[in-house]
Amino acid sequence: MTSSTTLSISAGPTDVPLLHETIGANLAATVAMYPEREALVVCHQDIRWTYQQLWDEVDGLARALLAKGFAKGDRIGIWSPNCAEWILTQFATARIGVILVNINPAYRTHEVSYALNHSGCKGLIAATDFKTSDYVAMVTEVRAELPDLTEVIFIGTDGWTDLIAGASAVSSADVAAIEATLEPEEQINIQYTSGTTGFPKGATLSHKNILNNAYFVAEGCRYSHEDRVCVPVPFYHCFGMVMGVLGCTTHGATIVVPAAAFDPVETLAATANERCTSLYGVPTMFIAELADQDFDGYDFSALRTGIMAGSPCPIETMKQVMAKMNMDQVTIAYGMTETSPVSTQTATDDPINKRVGTVGRVHPHVEVKVIDPETGDTVERGVSGEFCTRGYSVMIGYWNDKERTDEAIDSDGWMHTGDLAVMDDEGYLNIVGRIKDMIIRGGENVYPREVEEFLFSHPSIRDVQVVGVPDRKYGEEIMAWVQVEPGTDFDQEEVRAFCQGKIAHYKIPRYVSVIDEFPMTVTGKIQKFILRDTAIEQLDLAGEVTETA
Repeated sequence: MTSSTTLSISAGPTDVPLLHETIGANLAATVAMYPEREALVVCHQDIRWTYQQLWDEVDGLARALLAKGFAKGDRIGIWSPNCAEWILTQFATARIGVILVNINPAYRTHEVSYALNHSGCKGLIAATDFKTSDYVAMVTEVRAELPDLTEVIFIGTDGWTDLIAGASAVSSADVAAIEATLEPEEQINIQYTSGTTGFPKGATLSHKNILNNAYFVAEGCRYSHEDRVCVPVPFYHCFGMVMGVLGCTTHGATIVVPAAAFDPVETLAATANERCTSLYGVPTMFIAELADQDFDGYDFSALRTGIMAGSPCPIETMKQVMAKMNMDQVTIAYGMTETSPVSTQTATDDPINKRVGTVGRVHPHVEVKVIDPETGDTVERGVSGEFCTRGYSVMIGYWNDKERTDEAIDSDGWMHTGDLAVMDDEGYLNIVGRIKDMIIRGGENVYPREVEEFLFSHPSIRDVQVVGVPDRKYGEEIMAWVQVEPGTDFDQEEVRAFCQGKIAHYKIPRYVSVIDEFPMTVTGKIQKFILRDTAIEQLDLAGEVTETA
């Protein structure tokens, strides 16, 4: 029998206790400790708030939401790029027990309608527009489909001004009284992740989930109240709102927001001008920053650490970030929305081969194991299998979806990630593939089934299979193989035009090809790997494959 010391199972340290408090209580403690330290700098809004000022703004919004009739357990959607109001909404809802529903700024009408309906949002706080999206027009278009939605407030309009003005009807003591009834284990956040069966799933997270994960991620970066963290990643992701915002506030550090959406020049400028000590990003962001024509003109002397996550990191990119951006203590983190998100992280003092070649070791108060997907048995170290994790960080479940919750979390509390991993003798893990057919395009998770379900609604498409193909810039791109109805005239641009405005831009297939028959196994299962290989050959994409960590 295999000795347990050689099995791919590991538990994180427990010497530092878990935080047993709500998000609001934790923020209050930080404010009491560092009232005059800078909490938030939003470059594109010219906002610079101390922790006391941030608290006062949060308190005002919390009172305003109570005055509007929102109560504990209600859901409020937030549909906006990065801005100060996003952060205020995050804390204000947490303080009154209202569940915040994160909505991807890239969502179009089909997706935003589903998320708001599925979660039963009573309210929506939204930007007026973002890039090519007119949010006001889009909400108007789908409003009739949303019977639960009674309040829509657009940031920067008279509606927002009126909302805040209404705060005077409620006292800070009223907010505090509600906050005192909240428990750390209660649900406070729903984040929609793309679904494998056609619709996104609402990962439901508690105060305890995300507050502790933020705290331990920040501990992994060795943050203190002296740190200044540049957060160009979107707040609607756990990367932004948990690892970024809450990671800072749990330590009294400063959140620096360079722009509404990622821009390499704005990110580099904010990092240099604000003397940031830490910088976050997915690999494609760092690649864009390193490629900036004025890169050598920025002063990175204050930088020491940061987090690279979201998709596999090219080894050379990691080395360049460490050498050229002064981020010699940069860490790699691995996780998923359903685990709040981080399960493993490299340490700031790990050897370089571990930081460029693995996703680190297990986080505090978390267990991980690698299992044989067929038998469920834990495999030996050095053998690939499915990555599973268990602990405080595992979500409460998928909102109103017990069936898919039970599919993801087994009876022993293990979250089955669908990712293939290998654990080495020292407990470091490397992600080597995916059991599920998820595509990661520039840090965005795209599940082929969701795109397929949408394309099925095209009148000329009889059947469709979506696969990921290699792309040097984004890691992967979307490829749709379609079978069309007899006698149909059909082309790639028609498919793309059909998708515009209905699904997020990163889900729209870059490549479309018509096929007569799909390759299948003898049992009738479509062989997607053959479709992918065929696409690489036909599109001459072999040169797009990059070495990843």
